[in-house]
Amino acid sequence: MKLWGVLYLTIWLVLGEFLLEMIPLFPSVFPYLHIALGAGLIAVTYWNFQTLRATRVPGRIKRVAKATFQLSVLTVALGVPLYFGIGATWHLPLLQLTVFHAILFFHIVNAFAIITQAAAVAIAYDMWEEHEFAQETQPGEIPPPPAMTPPVAAAKGA
Repeated sequence: MKLWGVLYLTIWLVLGEFLLEMIPLFPSVFPYLHIALGAGLIAVTYWNFQTLRATRVPGRIKRVAKATFQLSVLTVALGVPLYFGIGATWHLPLLQLTVFHAILFFHIVNAFAIITQAAAVAIAYDMWEEHEFAQETQPGEIPPPPAMTPPVAAAKGA
């Protein structure tokens, strides 16, 4: 699979994570699918970062990809105590919450950060690869997308 495809796949993996957790069927197979997707997300974000690192893409894209990988590791680390219910009986008196709820909050915030950063990396890489930053537009102008060029084989057969 091409790099741009794997970058966009990252977004869909996180979306799948959100959708799995929105279905309240615990305990069922969904928590295990959530764990599997989380492990896959670490692998994919690591692959994205290492692959981007080997390209000439601008440094900001590489840094955001690295941060996305780091956030995926942190999110999984926060998910482990959630799975085991750690902190469910430890109350935080000032917040009227349990430690479990605080961990859950940070787990979800990190997931949102991952999906937004993964989208930023995918779009930025895609635009860099297509040299879209080389052409400026006038204020207020929204040009149509570039016409797709037919593959060479299709052009020869026409």
